[in-house]
Amino acid sequence: MAETQTVTHYRWDDMPIETVTPLLGRRLITGERMMLAHVYLKKGSIVPLHHHDNEQLTYVLEGTLKFWIGSEDGEEVLVRGGEVLVIPSNVPHKAEALEDTLDVDIFCPPRQDWLDKTDDYLRQG
Repeated sequence: MAETQTVTHYRWDDMPIETVTPLLGRRLITGERMMLAHVYLKKGSIVPLHHHDNEQLTYVLEGTLKFWIGSEDGEEVLVRGGEVLVIPSNVPHKAEALEDTLDVDIFCPPRQDWLDKTDDYLRQG
């Protein structure tokens, strides 16, 4: 007999926003092998240079994010509403919200540092 899996239904509007910094908030949904996040960035919010083992997809719904890939002065990429940036595992990246922005980040595997709230690079940024 097949093992029964639990199916969970979420509504973003029913979920509280975690305030990470005064300019950045997020809502997280985590499965066994993936994480989905709504990330709310106010204009001027900076995500400091960092890297992680998790593969990342960033889908900007509203606004514009400027990324630096590889280093603080690395390749610059603008990601606007309706666009997606794929960041492979362990690629250093930094971002700045050029305007108020809502993006959806997908991580595989889930970001344990986000779940544990040990993402000091972001909280101190």
